[in-house]
Amino acid sequence: MPNNNKAILEAANAAIAQGNYEGFLSFCTDDTEWTFVGDRTLKGKAAVRQWMATEYVEPPLNIVANLIAEGDFVTALGDLTIKDEDGKAAHYSYCDVWCFRDGKMAELKAFVIKTKVKDESSNTA
Repeated sequence: MPNNNKAILEAANAAIAQGNYEGFLSFCTDDTEWTFVGDRTLKGKAAVRQWMATEYVEPPLNIVANLIAEGDFVTALGDLTIKDEDGKAAHYSYCDVWCFRDGKMAELKAFVIKTKVKDESSNTA
């Protein structure tokens, strides 16, 4: 089951990368609950859909470094770049802990930290 959950998350992430937000939501339970630790909690697909409409002006660039599955949980570690309406990019490092129920993503605890892009020109070794 953990490998199946990993495959489901990978397929859901692929939908996001293509800008197919409804496709992504099809992998979530109707009562999905997303907690952005230290920020807010979204309850239900409608709340997630509304959040995506404002946060994902264009599909985010999501680079997953690790996917770790155990039982009903999949943890994703990675980096995310999101552009705003003006095309300005914001960079984040994240750790998402997903809980699956009946083959769907039921809960998310997201630990997200804004980061700066490493400027190679200022390397003073």
